[in-house]
Amino acid sequence: MQSVWILSLGFSLVEAICHHGTTLYHRRAEVEEPKFGYTNLDGPLAWHALAAENMQCAQGQKQSPISVTAENSSPAQGKSLQFDIADFPEGGELLNLGTTLEVEANGTMALKNKTYSLAQFHFHTPSEHRMNGEYFPMEIHFVFQAADESLAVVGAMVEVAAMEVPAAFISSVFANLNRAGETGAAVETTPINFTALKEHIAASTIWQYEGSLTTPSCDEGVSWNVVERPLFVSPTTYRQIKSVIKFNSRYTQNAPGEANLVDNACTVLSAAQ
Repeated sequence: MQSVWILSLGFSLVEAICHHGTTLYHRRAEVEEPKFGYTNLDGPLAWHALAAENMQCAQGQKQSPISVTAENSSPAQGKSLQFDIADFPEGGELLNLGTTLEVEANGTMALKNKTYSLAQFHFHTPSEHRMNGEYFPMEIHFVFQAADESLAVVGAMVEVAAMEVPAAFISSVFANLNRAGETGAAVETTPINFTALKEHIAASTIWQYEGSLTTPSCDEGVSWNVVERPLFVSPTTYRQIKSVIKFNSRYTQNAPGEANLVDNACTVLSAAQ
């Protein structure tokens, strides 16, 4: 399961889920420097102190990401999501937001008798979710919103493998990554075909749970759908992606309903004094 600045949840889907605050064809001058990070004093342990609306980061008990297990998540058939995403026959746009790399896209999915519309997908290195404790080199978040503004995310794990067939759409997205190294940089992708991705998700088991945004403001009520089968990326492409994104993964949270890790740490420290 980011923003280059903090905005309210309801303004738009892109701001809402990861607070990217983007619209298609933004350019460098329109993207502000990130207001949160992943290390040091603006990292996840301090997110709650960066803005008043971020208190869920330290107090919420259904926070994401988690280590997905059969005890805290429910399995479903991938085809039940009816995951659909429109191709980019002439290419799309990859935007460097400083906290992630993002592509705005159109598509739909179905969940609990509700239709969700796709707004964008973005990348995390390493993965934010873990599968039975195992992390992956990368995770892609496909961000959806329904008409009632409820949010759903499909999280797809990505494994580095030289001997496996790499996901073609990932290679297309990052074809011009060498020109997207700075915050605000916007570069064209090559034509993107999502047919293989849709087939991959439909054939996989999906693990579902109710969690949160994985970036400030950490708002809860997000329907997570984590794809069990990983996609593949070549070592060369992965190294290029990692060199730009570097590290943008929130640490693993407690299982839904359990104590917030930051809040629990404060309690333990207070008791020790």
